[in-house]
Amino acid sequence: MKYRNTFLMLTLVFSVFFYISNNAFAYYEAPSLAKRVVAGDLPPVEERLPFNPRQLNFKDLGLNIGKYGGSIRMLMARAKDARQMSVYGYSRLVGYNPKTFELEPDILESFEVNGGRSFTFVLRKGHKWSDGHPLTSEDFRYWWEDVANNKDLSPVGPPKIMTINDELPIFEVINKYKFRYTWQRPNPDFLPRLAGASPLYIYRPAHYMRQFHKKYTDQDVLKITVKKSKQRNWSALHNKMDNLYRNDNVDLPVLQPWVSKSKASASRLIFKRNPFFHRVDPKGQQLPYADSVVFTIANNKLIPAKTGTGEVDLQARYLRFDDYTFLKKGEERSPYSTRLWKTAKGAHLALFPNLNVNNPILRKLIRDVRFRRALSLSVHRHEINQVIYYGLAIGGNNSVLPDSPLYRPIYRNKWANFNLEKANQLLDEIGLVKRDSSGIRLLSDGSPLHLIVETAGESTEQTDVLELVRDNWLKIGIKVFSKPSQRNVFRNRIFSGETAISIWSGVENGLVTANSSPAEFVPTSQQSLQWPKWGQYYETNGKAGEKPIGKYIIQLLELYQQWKNTATSKEKSKIWDKILKIHSDQIYSVGLVAAVLQPVVVSNRLKNVPLSAIYNWNPGAHFGIYKPDTFWFATASKDRK
Repeated sequence: MKYRNTFLMLTLVFSVFFYISNNAFAYYEAPSLAKRVVAGDLPPVEERLPFNPRQLNFKDLGLNIGKYGGSIRMLMARAKDARQMSVYGYSRLVGYNPKTFELEPDILESFEVNGGRSFTFVLRKGHKWSDGHPLTSEDFRYWWEDVANNKDLSPVGPPKIMTINDELPIFEVINKYKFRYTWQRPNPDFLPRLAGASPLYIYRPAHYMRQFHKKYTDQDVLKITVKKSKQRNWSALHNKMDNLYRNDNVDLPVLQPWVSKSKASASRLIFKRNPFFHRVDPKGQQLPYADSVVFTIANNKLIPAKTGTGEVDLQARYLRFDDYTFLKKGEERSPYSTRLWKTAKGAHLALFPNLNVNNPILRKLIRDVRFRRALSLSVHRHEINQVIYYGLAIGGNNSVLPDSPLYRPIYRNKWANFNLEKANQLLDEIGLVKRDSSGIRLLSDGSPLHLIVETAGESTEQTDVLELVRDNWLKIGIKVFSKPSQRNVFRNRIFSGETAISIWSGVENGLVTANSSPAEFVPTSQQSLQWPKWGQYYETNGKAGEKPIGKYIIQLLELYQQWKNTATSKEKSKIWDKILKIHSDQIYSVGLVAAVLQPVVVSNRLKNVPLSAIYNWNPGAHFGIYKPDTFWFATASKDRK
């Protein structure tokens, strides 16, 4: 017994020594989780964290060590905004550094890229899903073999980004924590897609999802589950249950800092801290600092007013530049500050003539570059900037911004100077010379040239800008009407070809470099409002949409392929130049203004939120790139109800 006790003591001492030698300091957890550990509901923090958690460099990020507690309150306009938590949480395999915008490992412990073709990923040993189950290579194998390459779940095959020259990668599981994707040619878009605001999820919680997969579940049991869920078949059920982005399944394990605890139909969406989150601060405190994040659903038109009365701790979504004055006045009665962050879109607002519109007369007209140039020439951008944005924005095409290393003045200025005489001349050249009694030009079928500009109906900003556009387009014989609708309806009408022209924000990233993907400038996505059917054709490998036509459209697709197959930044820059020249000359979208500042309201108690930053979707994920898991309240407070 004596020797046995001595052996146990030595074993314990060795274990402690081994742990300390491999962990520079002890780890700490939020008081709310400590209570659960004592109660036996959770293992201690050392067992919940990966063996090598991601320790954020607060000094480089300009952050201060924070305290635990509190609930970050935000306002959202609809239950579907639950997906914004996936954006703000910004837990990614690789993510952008907010200072350099370079990619760095996050969920991954490390990654290695060989020749732009081979990507070797290493997971953090001991990393766990939010339900405590280990994250391993099996979760990646499951997605690749049982989801992405399963015809029932993915009828068109894996996402387009996984295909290079019609070839899929070779996927290898090397060991429990290491795996590799290898293509025959470079895939420069792969890592940026993993780091996106709405990322490519190349993994699934296999331990949870198998219960909905016919390969792993008894067929009779699965049929009962399908029937209870009121789904048409097992694949519909599987697809419904596994959307990591939407946050609409509270039972789905995630890797985000906060976990959804509310059904998507709720009027108040609550997200509680993830006990197994993989990041820690320099002191060893497991992140996030805030116990929860709460989205209260409100009418989007009321969100600025509610923000101004102090009902939030952090808000930017549904706030516009023209709310700034009101929000600043609100600081006198509510303890918050209003900051102005830069934006990085190629155009804050742009008009999108739909090259795939169903109406054959309008389609022929919109595909005539002279018509698109005339529309652009008759937009008085300086007037819009002065009247709506107090002269603080910049006018020009929907293109790269002056801060981009690829910028050239011609990209933003060609066909963008206000010139009604030239615009009228171009319309006459097309053959639109006949007019009705009120001066409106007549189409080939004798009907007046009425353009309905469709909006998502979410703000008066778009309608205010359209009023100014309408006045000048009337001077070239075009009468404009605006038609608001809900966002889903708005997009579906464009996708189906019912919409002739729409207004929305421009290209997401106006600060591109030579190594940034030019996919946004090429018909590669249905989400591009100027060519949705061509983009859908590309996304689905020709199984849906329409085959792209036109000299310059084909050239853009070829240039994009060349860019993907080019290794050097110098050559990539030359390809970018050709793409941007085509856009500035062909005017596939009509940029209005850019660099409009974004109001960001921050509670005076909420710390580590940048005073100045870039508010952008990709890259950036709005707040996500600035790590909201590090935001903390200066004074202790209980969660507000």
